[in-house]
Amino acid sequence: MRRTIEPLLRKWKDQKSRLPVILRGARQVGKSFVIERFGKENFESLVTCNFEFRPELINCFDDLDPLSICTKLEVAFKTRIIPGKTLLFLDEIQNCPKAITALRYFKEKLAELHVIAAGSLLEFALNEEQFSFPVGRVQFLYLKPLSFYEYLVNQNHSRLAELLDHANLQQPLDPFIHNQLLLLLREYFLIGGMPSSVKCFLETRSLLECQTVLTGLLATFRADFPKYATKAQHKHLQIFFEKAPALIAQHFKYTLISPDHRSQDLKIALEQLGWAGLLHKVLATSASGIPMQLHARENKFKLLFLDGGLVNCANKLDMQTAWETELLQINAGAQAEQFVGQELLSYADPYMDTQLYYWEREVKNSMAEVDYVIQAGTQILPIEVKAGTTGSLKSMTQFLTEKKASFGIRISQHPLSFHDRVLSVPLYLINQLPRLIASV
Repeated sequence: MRRTIEPLLRKWKDQKSRLPVILRGARQVGKSFVIERFGKENFESLVTCNFEFRPELINCFDDLDPLSICTKLEVAFKTRIIPGKTLLFLDEIQNCPKAITALRYFKEKLAELHVIAAGSLLEFALNEEQFSFPVGRVQFLYLKPLSFYEYLVNQNHSRLAELLDHANLQQPLDPFIHNQLLLLLREYFLIGGMPSSVKCFLETRSLLECQTVLTGLLATFRADFPKYATKAQHKHLQIFFEKAPALIAQHFKYTLISPDHRSQDLKIALEQLGWAGLLHKVLATSASGIPMQLHARENKFKLLFLDGGLVNCANKLDMQTAWETELLQINAGAQAEQFVGQELLSYADPYMDTQLYYWEREVKNSMAEVDYVIQAGTQILPIEVKAGTTGSLKSMTQFLTEKKASFGIRISQHPLSFHDRVLSVPLYLINQLPRLIASV
């Protein structure tokens, strides 16, 4: 799988003044694969130190001196670690907190050595009270499931991906191309962006085979629970994990998970599933100014799951029925909102842990809500996800009036257009939003 993060890694390799990198993201999104291929293609040698597969390597980090660490790793791997020629990859680094601390000293005492780390459950190590993190000595990169753009590239539709890069309001895509992209989008909606699911579909063209792969991924995530939860917490994690896929893109209440368990226990479970990268909160905001987090309400939110394909599988969606269903009506339209949120996260700054927001009008007895709001320069722009081919934009109109935004964005199956202060963007063009917004 080719990933858009790869050019950033090559740029990092060539920087004269660079920091060790920690690639973060949920399990099974492809972190190890991306780094190992990057190492093999761009360095003379690659040393992969996987602390989960080989826990005895933790002893190599008993002291924090980079030269001493490298000497012990050379003995363990029977190979030289040569600055400028070797990539040292510290995988599942959360299992060795001393290795995280040691990254600081690699920067300070052995800066010429390329060091990159990855960890699926890293947040749990970083949130340990006694943990000392090397602030300012490490750079983060975030990896998500494959975006639709990456899906196109890996499904040998590079020409279509290229056309997306050049689509504009003056020359929208030809109707034939538009319909072809909607068909491919239907595939993506069902199989999702998890690399193993995409790979399975590429090799078999079978939605049922993909469903088997996705079922296995869900089982893998459940098997991780004992790694970061006590026995008591495990019960709440299990309940939350089972119920959450059916609750995406709707106002969240803990009683929807279970009316029989304390909200505080379920809140801890949600926090842990968030740290594992399996759930993402979309916070309500009044959108009264930037930064938006200043006007967000932490206790009012919607949920997104890690991946839409996993949502389908967890909800036991019949693939054949879904294939014959109106694209954005799958899961009563919630899947469309999941897709848009997932795309917004995928195309966000990969150096930052992005937070998504939605707008809810804070006027008593006057309901209005916009699915997402994004910052574009000094403006906050509303995004409405329209599941059908029709539907009003009443909430967006209210937002434009109250917040004095110059225009709003509708994401749907409609072709690209701009009319009456509404930028209509087809679902397959979300990766081009910054460019399209700038052109209005």
